[in-house]
Amino acid sequence: MNDNIPFPTPPNPRFKFIDLFAGIGGFRMAMQELGGECVFSSEWDKYAQKTYEANYGERPHGDITLDETKNAIPENFDVLCAGFPCQAFSIAGKRGGFEDTRGTLFFDVAQIIKERRPKAIFLENVKGLFNHKGGKTLATILNVLRNELNYYVPNPEIVNAKNFGVPQNRERVFIVGFRRDLGIEEFQYPTPTNTNAVIEDILEENIVSSKYYLSTVYLETLRQHKARHASKGNGFGYQVIDHDKTANAIVCGGMGRERNLIHDDRLTDFTPVTKIKGEVNREGIRKMTPREWARLQGFPDNYKIIVSDVQAYKQFGNSVAVPAIKATAEKIVNQITAPVWDSISA
Repeated sequence: MNDNIPFPTPPNPRFKFIDLFAGIGGFRMAMQELGGECVFSSEWDKYAQKTYEANYGERPHGDITLDETKNAIPENFDVLCAGFPCQAFSIAGKRGGFEDTRGTLFFDVAQIIKERRPKAIFLENVKGLFNHKGGKTLATILNVLRNELNYYVPNPEIVNAKNFGVPQNRERVFIVGFRRDLGIEEFQYPTPTNTNAVIEDILEENIVSSKYYLSTVYLETLRQHKARHASKGNGFGYQVIDHDKTANAIVCGGMGRERNLIHDDRLTDFTPVTKIKGEVNREGIRKMTPREWARLQGFPDNYKIIVSDVQAYKQFGNSVAVPAIKATAEKIVNQITAPVWDSISA
């Protein structure tokens, strides 16, 4: 294994897993910390692939909707992990089934589960999945997993990253399932383990570049934009987060950075390093850096950021929060690696 790879496969792995819609490897980070070996990964974005490869030493396969990609998945592995996108289904009947999901990425996930029959599945999605299409989308997913694929799937839960050691208010739907022949009939999602983290904990130790500080013109634009919305009774707009508070959920686009601005008065050189309108503001208002976003998602500091800031913000905004994934995955892994299951074939 290349010594430059910060997160190699752990020695003597306890279980095997695959990493679908892998992004930059948030699931993989958590699973490897629990002693898992990743035997397949898939991610179509070329910049995310580069980041993934720099940190894990393997470039993920591409488009999971292609048969050639699916055919590369090994026959035997224990856990399927997937942070799949939320998409609308064309639901013909009241319940919705496997065929209704055709043309969506969940269909590809379900197809892989059907053919490979892993012991466990761990799916992650946005909070809005609960109410998507009046709840029909989630109902279809659960119907497929429970009744058509024959997995025990407890009711999904919304898990918030801020309850697991990172100062980010990030709510996500977690769906867990176990192959029925394992006889597992109960599962408890993890209870909060660490709710004390604050913004101060993830801030850069050193003075950051003036490029992260907002220009006077842009800051004024944001203030006017917020005032316009406020006059209409809307709460939309930029936000400067106190150091003893929790960040808003980071997202890959839109107001993701502007809703998580911070005060940092350490800058002394206000010379712009990028083309800006106006000057660098003297109020100490800046965006968080990509490294700070990485910390908000629970990535350790030796995680390599090798892409542009634009791509890095997108990648961390799209990622899962590693500590919340790990807390849930630990419960899954403990269920399927208990001695009683060792005699059951994969």
